[in-house]
Amino acid sequence: MSANHLVIYAGSFDPPTYGHLDLVDRCSKLFPRTIVALGRHPSRHPLFTVDERLELLREVCAPYPNVTVDSFDGLLIDYGTRVGARVIVRGLRAGTDFEYELQIAHANADLGPEIDTVFLPTRAHNSFISASLVREIASHGGDVSRYAPPAVCAALGRKFDR
Repeated sequence: MSANHLVIYAGSFDPPTYGHLDLVDRCSKLFPRTIVALGRHPSRHPLFTVDERLELLREVCAPYPNVTVDSFDGLLIDYGTRVGARVIVRGLRAGTDFEYELQIAHANADLGPEIDTVFLPTRAHNSFISASLVREIASHGGDVSRYAPPAVCAALGRKFDR
């Protein structure tokens, strides 16, 4: 694969978890350049603002020199075309993720056939971790340090006054 091949790993990252970071790590090893792209969805009401999530992502992705963090509005496939991406990486935690992700991959292939989608299964020890689970545990004062990096745990503590 040539150095101009760019991969996008996109999500809402509200908040970033060790499951997300595992995929970032793996993308950084599989591809020469990775963009971790935060999708802005005006209809959603996230716990963290876009700026807060971008700051957290930049902090947790800092150890990876070939990874950059960005945000986008609109369709991921349009963003991918704008930045010259060759691949979109999607993580799969369980079989139930596959049907949804496959439908999106097919739509993306129809809209932008020059960009392929690659699925990476989550490592078994991260398979149950989701941002919503981390938010729920943290909102009740639970310890999420096994599921999210220290910067994220601190930010959750501030959000929930802990």
